[in-house]
Amino acid sequence: MGSGTQTFQHRSLSVKLWPPSHSTRLMLVERMTKNLTTPSIFSRKCGLLSNDEAEEDAKKMDELAFAAADQHYKKEPDGDGSSAVQIYAKESSRLMLEVIKRGPKVNDGELADKATDLRGTIFDISGGLREFIEAEEAKELLRPLGEPGNSYTKICFSNRSFGLDAANVAAPILSTIKDQLTEVDLSDFIAGRPESEALDVMNIFSSVLEGCHLRYLNLSNNALGEKGVRAFGALLKSQNSLQELYLMNDGISEEAARAVSELIPSTEKLKVLHFHNNMTGDEGAFAISEIVKRSYSLEDFRCSSTRVGTDGGLALAEALKRCAHLKKLDLRDNMFGVEAGVALSKAISQFTDLTEVYLSYLNLEDEGTEALANALKHSAPSLEVLEMAGNDITAKGTASLAACIASKQFLTKLNLAENELKDEGAILIANALGEGHGQLNEVDMSTNAIRRAGGRHLAQVVVKKPGFKLLNINGNFISDEGIDEVKEIFRGSLDMLGPLDENDPEGEDDEEEEDEDEEENAEHEKGLESKLTDLKINQ
Repeated sequence: MGSGTQTFQHRSLSVKLWPPSHSTRLMLVERMTKNLTTPSIFSRKCGLLSNDEAEEDAKKMDELAFAAADQHYKKEPDGDGSSAVQIYAKESSRLMLEVIKRGPKVNDGELADKATDLRGTIFDISGGLREFIEAEEAKELLRPLGEPGNSYTKICFSNRSFGLDAANVAAPILSTIKDQLTEVDLSDFIAGRPESEALDVMNIFSSVLEGCHLRYLNLSNNALGEKGVRAFGALLKSQNSLQELYLMNDGISEEAARAVSELIPSTEKLKVLHFHNNMTGDEGAFAISEIVKRSYSLEDFRCSSTRVGTDGGLALAEALKRCAHLKKLDLRDNMFGVEAGVALSKAISQFTDLTEVYLSYLNLEDEGTEALANALKHSAPSLEVLEMAGNDITAKGTASLAACIASKQFLTKLNLAENELKDEGAILIANALGEGHGQLNEVDMSTNAIRRAGGRHLAQVVVKKPGFKLLNINGNFISDEGIDEVKEIFRGSLDMLGPLDENDPEGEDDEEEEDEDEEENAEHEKGLESKLTDLKINQ
């Protein structure tokens, strides 16, 4: 937040998978009802539910699954909602199995108790229209928080813009429940307000919530800057038990990052720290590194799209060496370069619990990629997601990467898009995925100057994987004949093959090949494939 008068604007909303529409949820309830009333091995043993009872349970399951998924979605508001959809599916399946095994019930049962308990602990006003909230509306909207004996521990005021009058209404109400709050979401709650009013609102909320024993705090999407961070100073300085802190899309500059590091007294219990989409830069990264150094319990660190260069990358890499419990690391879209990539590899070699790593668009080149691949190969045995798109990786750097991938048998998603792997690299990666990898469901090798042989080999490998969902080889140089071959491989399951509208069958990957005719191209591909198909990868 800069000097002078400033208006806090909303970002344009993109199409997202979450939340589902009302009609979609009705359809899901209907489907669950049908499943609950269909005879099965469990119904023969435990009894079959009536249609009325099944419908009642299906509605409760929908409420529980939706609440669990929605909580997750609000913690990652910049996502497309796909992870929330997965959580909904997983939770509803689990609850359905519980009900089927339970059989017909005599009383309300545990599901009803659990649903009541869940609804009674979460107060969320983010589901309405994104608009200003005035004093009278605030009184009515926040009335349940002031009711004696309520058990709310989690509040979400996101998506509604509080002015000074509404904040003054909220303050005395919040003061009555501050001692029972454990989770507070104030993301995107001052949009459209002039800077002076926004700062006053933040000061009011900060003062009234000072002393809360929070485990979760989300201040994202508020264009805070240093002034905004310091406006929340009273609240931040009183937190000694935070486990999750989100400061995404907040204009966290060098000065603001220093303010965060200065104001938070303890991060020893911090498990999740997200700084996505800020203008932090190298100097700001130094301040964030100081926070990371003190966060020994950190499991999920995100510092993506923060304008961090080599010096800041070196500082973050050094700080991350103290985070032995890291499970998820996201540093995408920064300007680390080779030197910071190599330094990061020394930290990653210690992460035995790592399951997701996002290292796309870091200017790693072959040298940085090889260092990181070698480190990952000997650590992170349960790695599920590996993203290294847009790093200028060539076939030369692919051998180490392929050896790493071959050792990661729990891999579900691999993204190497927008590199320069060509056919040689593509076939190495395909061979690495050939043995095992039964949980693999998504591979992105788009925009890699891949031609017919590479595309065909990738398709032949992934199509055999049980549960595979998507192969993206768009934006390459695959001939029309090669495209036909790939489609034939996916015959009957074309939904597993991504769009090919940006493929350029006339494209060339170096100047020497510009005058080759189709026959020479075919011979080139056939020879390359025969050389690489049986190539063994040292593990």
